[in-house]
Amino acid sequence: MAARSKARKRALDILFEAEMRGQSPLSVLDERTIQADPPVTSYAIELVQGVQAHRARIDELLSTHSRGWTLDRMPGVDRNTLRIGAYELLWAADVPEAVAISEAVQLATALSTDASPAFVNGLLATLLELKPELLKAEAAAAEADPPADESALSS
Repeated sequence: MAARSKARKRALDILFEAEMRGQSPLSVLDERTIQADPPVTSYAIELVQGVQAHRARIDELLSTHSRGWTLDRMPGVDRNTLRIGAYELLWAADVPEAVAISEAVQLATALSTDASPAFVNGLLATLLELKPELLKAEAAAAEADPPADESALSS
């Protein structure tokens, strides 16, 4: 298994564990990083932190575009696999779109139900179709609400 594939699996383990324990993914990430058995690679850390940073938007997109499933009804493995896939698809510039989808489908194939790979593939494919519009909307929102400039605040 390739290094990034292993990192995705490790990130999924951490996200799933956090959800099952009702804890913050970042606190579980810290615990697992300290424990280091198995080790948590820098890419797994990036995935957990990235998913957490964009979690509200990712969950909104998954809820809006999934057909017949609410986020709460999705199997936990599928939900967190989709979160990783959506993060890589929309915010990880160094991950080709096809790789983001393929890796998520592979995780679902290995770890979830028989219907999960098709569901994960379909939902991420929908997000890929919408990606130009989604990124345009994100850029417009960032322009409309720029971060506060500290120098402007002190004058």
